[in-house]
Amino acid sequence: MNNFKGDIMSLPTEIINEQHDRLKQWVSRILRKDRLAHAYLFVGRSGSGKKELALYMTQALFCPSATAQTEFTPCRHCVECKRIEHGNHPDIHWLAPDGSSLKIEQIRELQREFSYRGVETQKKVYIIEHIDRMTTQAANSLLKFLEEPYSGTLALLLTEQKQRLLPTIISRCQELKFPPPSPKQLIHRLHETYPLPLASCAAHITADLEKASHLCEAEWFAEIRSLMIQLLQEETGFSLHQGFALIQDRWLPLTKERDQLDISLELLLLWYQDLLYSKVGLEDQFVYIDQTERLKKRAMYLSKEKIAEGIEHILGAKKRLHAHVNPQLLLEQLLIRLQEG
Repeated sequence: MNNFKGDIMSLPTEIINEQHDRLKQWVSRILRKDRLAHAYLFVGRSGSGKKELALYMTQALFCPSATAQTEFTPCRHCVECKRIEHGNHPDIHWLAPDGSSLKIEQIRELQREFSYRGVETQKKVYIIEHIDRMTTQAANSLLKFLEEPYSGTLALLLTEQKQRLLPTIISRCQELKFPPPSPKQLIHRLHETYPLPLASCAAHITADLEKASHLCEAEWFAEIRSLMIQLLQEETGFSLHQGFALIQDRWLPLTKERDQLDISLELLLLWYQDLLYSKVGLEDQFVYIDQTERLKKRAMYLSKEKIAEGIEHILGAKKRLHAHVNPQLLLEQLLIRLQEG
């Protein structure tokens, strides 16, 4: 009943990034002081490192090289570490939702496993993803284990939405919060699958790995990004006639949902942010990394004050968007203000 989904095998070689060094130190500290609890709740956004630390912590428990002399650091190269990494260890069970939720049958099977001794050791580890997606029956069933844990058993519960959990489950776990990944870290993760220009923009729009991945996969996102470049690439600006035509013929048809329109404005904002970076010599911070020369050329025609005014206009448009202003009117007014700038 391993229920391993194969996600761990796709993780980067350096599974714990720099901002999680303190969490590795925390693992070493609790193992050195023999203060391992029976259940931990890992809380953080997708891509924040919850699964990576769960893997690291499990390897630290089973790796023969993880001793007091090595600060309980797993070698990650031995047979035990490799079996854990590939989901082949009989005393470690990785559980993920079956469909949209964790079902009562999954938790019951897990409970049966709880009652058995370890196959190869006296330790057993259960890593449960998206614990917030449990059905009510499943949550109540899991609560029984958390109230009366079996000796030598460790449960690592992973969630992005702590607020959806039963308070009784939260109270019986030690909670660990994970900061969201930086744009640079997220770009690295995304670029393993998606083109770098798309990964860069998506990573600066959301810190959620799953949402950023969906953006990179969405055809409309790539097209609206290209439209922003087309709209703003001319050294002397864009004509209102061309701009209005693009709004009606391409921008609005690509962003039928209000959240899509908001993301398109975010892409526009990132372009202006890059223009400002160009003015102050921070080209290495560009989001539109494939448009470096075009951005530099465009920035030559604008003062820092005018770019700042453009940013204010875009932020104002984003605010009015949520006040349910007519989208076409909003974009046309924004284009006029940017043209005047």
